[in-house]
Amino acid sequence: MSFLSSPDFWVALAQIILINIVLSGDNAVVIALASRSLPPHQQKQAILFGSIGAIVLRIVLTFFAVYLLTLPYLKLVGAALLLWIGIGLLKGDDGEEHLEGHSSLAAAVKTIIVADLVMSLDNVIGVAAAAKGNVPLLVFGLVISIPLIIFGSTLILKLMGRFPVIITLGAGLLGWVAGEMAMSDPAIAGWAAQQHALHNVVPAAGAVLVVAVGKWLLSRQPQPDDAAGQAEAA
Repeated sequence: MSFLSSPDFWVALAQIILINIVLSGDNAVVIALASRSLPPHQQKQAILFGSIGAIVLRIVLTFFAVYLLTLPYLKLVGAALLLWIGIGLLKGDDGEEHLEGHSSLAAAVKTIIVADLVMSLDNVIGVAAAAKGNVPLLVFGLVISIPLIIFGSTLILKLMGRFPVIITLGAGLLGWVAGEMAMSDPAIAGWAAQQHALHNVVPAAGAVLVVAVGKWLLSRQPQPDDAAGQAEAA
């Protein structure tokens, strides 16, 4: 248990929790949408069974991701994907609006598990990257994060809507973790070990890149007022 006294452990744990919370906000929406057509007494069952199934699959996938990230070049690919995920987070790329409600408990549970699995790719990669192969840290982070997501999802969504800086910080963190992941890829480990300054520069550049590109793409999207004006003009 000596790892509990390491500052690096607690920093990485905080990263895992923040990544999970920020990237799981839309998962709460998935659960609500999939179970909205059920009778009230079955909605709680759908949420419970669907959440348990999704959590188990997410944990299994995360363990596989930790192993895969030990292979050469995969961390570089994962870093690029994390940058894209972070930019999409700021840009507002969500797919849950197309999710249908179900009148069957089994169908709702299946939808929750499948949709959460698809949408949790970003969580899995981000958490695996932040854990850096530390299995106790990975387990600890997931155990703490999951109850926060399930029981605090409504509060988290409200906080994100009221304080958008939380989303910006989360996206920047993904960029930082992407930079750290790229610098730790086994394929460039020998070269990276000699580039001490880059171990801070590259993660910082990743964070800045995600926030800058994400905000820029967001500013180029048509605003609701603009879209309404264009529709009236047409």
